Amino acid sequence: MRNVSLPAQNVERDEFASILMKIGLKRNVAKVLTYLACVDEATSREIEMGSDLRQPEVSIAMRELRRLDWIAERDEKNPGKGRPYRIYKLKKGLYDIIDYLETDKKAETDQVMTKIGRLKELKSS
Repeated sequence: MRNVSLPAQNVERDEFASILMKIGLKRNVAKVLTYLACVDEATSREIEMGSDLRQPEVSIAMRELRRLDWIAERDEKNPGKGRPYRIYKLKKGLYDIIDYLETDKKAETDQVMTKIGRLKELKSS
């Protein structure tokens, strides 16, 4: 697995998230993915602050990342009383995620081109 790292500058991280959104990821998912790619692991609260999202938006994004099997999560006991808190980190490398997105977009493009070809056949009949 090749390792891809993101630059520390906010401008380049914002551009990275923007590109993810342009190729089809939802805004929340793109921002959380970009943040997690820059840290080893993070709590939900750290993700909220680092990705500039609200708690419900982070929860929705985490549900999608969980569905894609891109994150690992573990519970850690809170010092003192209270609920344990969940810690998240990327399960897949950033290169693998980009490769998945590339493959997915190629398949989507192939399907569209097949439909366009069928339209041309129908028009010429």
